[in-house]
Amino acid sequence: MSTYDPRYRPSEKRYDQMPYRACGRSGLMLSAVSLGLWQNFGDDRSETFKRELCCAAFDNGITHFDNANVYGLPRGSTEEFFGRLMASDFSGLRDEITVATKAGYDMWRGPYGERCSRKHLVASCDASLARMGLDYVDIFYAHRFDDRTPVEETASALDYIVRSGRALYVGVSSYNSLVAQELTDALKSLGTPCIANQPAYNIFNRWVERDGLLDQAEAAGTGLVAFTPLCQGLLTKKYLGGVAKDSRAAQGDTLSKGDVSQKVLDAIAQLNTIAEARGQSLAQMSLAWVLKDARVASVLVGVSRMSQLLECVEAAQNTAFSEAELQQIDKISEGIDINPWADAVAAKPIGSCVQISG
Repeated sequence: MSTYDPRYRPSEKRYDQMPYRACGRSGLMLSAVSLGLWQNFGDDRSETFKRELCCAAFDNGITHFDNANVYGLPRGSTEEFFGRLMASDFSGLRDEITVATKAGYDMWRGPYGERCSRKHLVASCDASLARMGLDYVDIFYAHRFDDRTPVEETASALDYIVRSGRALYVGVSSYNSLVAQELTDALKSLGTPCIANQPAYNIFNRWVERDGLLDQAEAAGTGLVAFTPLCQGLLTKKYLGGVAKDSRAAQGDTLSKGDVSQKVLDAIAQLNTIAEARGQSLAQMSLAWVLKDARVASVLVGVSRMSQLLECVEAAQNTAFSEAELQQIDKISEGIDINPWADAVAAKPIGSCVQISG
């Protein structure tokens, strides 16, 4: 079993460069760049590797670590790792760190192992706290919209999780503007605000703009925490030379080869030219593009190398765009719509409830 080096001390300069943004109409400030633990932090990666990335993230001002009960191989192993980290390197730093986790996807066998019923959400929250060895999480999310559970029940469960001290705040993930508003209203009636919504959002995936989610979030006081801001690696230098053998598109991991058309490859090259003129890498400009909107509280980045982490952190230093740059980016990306999570947000009203396709 790996052992932790007790000599870790966080950098004294950790708060010097990273911007912090209010998450919606709440007092919670999130680092503009946050570390998503979806991949690379399960038992299939070395303890040293995972620990070094998380410590480097904190040293560079990342205070927000985003988890979920299903993350890691096997499921739950990422939360277990993070619990070990909190008990060792991050011991004594709990009040400087925002810990988020989620529930709603298939976690255990049987009818109660998934979705957003009160039974599943409360049990999942308790299990997550046990895996991480924490008394509470800062943000607890309903990870998906559940068409089989009334919105009022999901809201009631989230409200209970806050009132029982299991979480300080609650949010949702992949809720479109319609169902997000329904849940926000239900939570408001109970006295607990919905402070965060996690949508997929990037230059090649603009569904939040078409859906009106940006405006809904602003009006409701909900901060958007964007995941896949680099479109699963498409908006990085990895694809400048075509589809690499180790890329997600080549391996059919979230992306498919069909997603990477010649039009997309041409767009990547053109976007890279704009990024170079800005003095940024393509990845940095792509993150900055999402962060340009004040309604976005933070972007979640997933990294597999230290160099990627440091590259992403620097993106927060320049999030201003000229009108000419924005017009160029819009023109280049026009007609490109890469959204592996489209089914998760394709809701339509049925009576007083909402149905999710897929």
